[in-house]
Amino acid sequence: MSDSSRTPASTEDAPRLAATKKRVGRSAVIGAIFLMATSAIGPGFITQTATFTATLGASFAFAILVSVIIDIAVQLNVWRMITSSGKRAGELANSAIPFSGHVIAVLVIIGGLAFNIGNIAGGGLGLNALLGIDPKLGGLVTAAIAITIFLIKKAGKVMDVVLVILGVGMIVMTVIVAFISQPPVGDALRQTFLPDTINFATITTIVGGTVGGYITYSGAHRYLDSGNTGPEHAGPVMRAASNGIFVTGIMRYVLFLAILGVVASGVTLDLTTQAANPAGQAFGAVLGDAGMRIFGAIFWAAAISSVIGAAYTSATFLSTFHKRFLGGWSLQWATVVFIVVSLIVYLSIGTAPAAILVFVGGFNGLILPIGLTVFMYIGWFRADLLGVKRYPRWLLIAGTLVTALTWYMGAVSIGPIFAFLGIGA
Repeated sequence: MSDSSRTPASTEDAPRLAATKKRVGRSAVIGAIFLMATSAIGPGFITQTATFTATLGASFAFAILVSVIIDIAVQLNVWRMITSSGKRAGELANSAIPFSGHVIAVLVIIGGLAFNIGNIAGGGLGLNALLGIDPKLGGLVTAAIAITIFLIKKAGKVMDVVLVILGVGMIVMTVIVAFISQPPVGDALRQTFLPDTINFATITTIVGGTVGGYITYSGAHRYLDSGNTGPEHAGPVMRAASNGIFVTGIMRYVLFLAILGVVASGVTLDLTTQAANPAGQAFGAVLGDAGMRIFGAIFWAAAISSVIGAAYTSATFLSTFHKRFLGGWSLQWATVVFIVVSLIVYLSIGTAPAAILVFVGGFNGLILPIGLTVFMYIGWFRADLLGVKRYPRWLLIAGTLVTALTWYMGAVSIGPIFAFLGIGA
């Protein structure tokens, strides 16, 4: 999606268009940061945090720490490689290993569709808590607003502004609830590094919900629209990626503390019934009806920002199959179609929204190592595709270790993830 004009400029117009291009580039950079951040703290993560904090208590802090560490290694590598090459993930992968980009694209699109069904479900849950309307009607309203954004001519700029407002709003409201719930901060800090319990299925699910699937590539793909590509822009790219990781890290831990305060006080969250909404129950336990309204606002903001992120990023992978989806109206319409399909599937299924949100995190956690493996191959053996003779070794070592870790976690947790959902033994 590009907001820049394709009309040739006269000499007199050159300074004005240069300033416009600079503003568009700055908007795309800020949008990339918040696209990654808001995608990583969507309704899936909120529901997973409530679910796993209720079952693991303060030990869940360790899973958050692992997810942040993995996030750093993954995002710094993916942002740097994609922006240095000037190519989207699928195209870059195909340049290194024929058809590998197609495999990644298919997996991301499938995972993005699953995620977006969950995101729309989250929008329904959020508006149900905020306004008391039926969750499916809430999902319909959420999808309709997201579609409207992509039908606007300058959808990229509008998307960036909306994501910044939603992201800041979520953080402020969650900090307030965390302060009121009075969590056992000392125990949480201890178990962040020395947990009483380590659960790999939980870690894989939370990693998938905050780093896996389309989230891996969302910020980097949006950053390409800034025009600041090539290895010479590595410094600003790394700073932008680090800022995005910092924002997501704060939100993850603050949300965990808010719910931990409730669980530690003795409140039991419902994790079993079809109507279960554990995160909403936690916020309600802190502030009563007002807490439910605040939860609804946070959850809806997380949901619609993730609908936008999942649809946009998944649609960008279509350029792996045809160049027409590199930008412009083709990309915008593909994004709209993606949201519509997700909405239709959500409205037609009867699975509890909370169960959907937990499942899609696990699914995306299982496909994460596939894309990472290809990117590590590029870093080690095809640095020429990135415009450099040698890719930074510290990034490669960190990325390779995380890739191996995600393969291991996926292998040992696939059974427990499906068993948790009653899908398999």
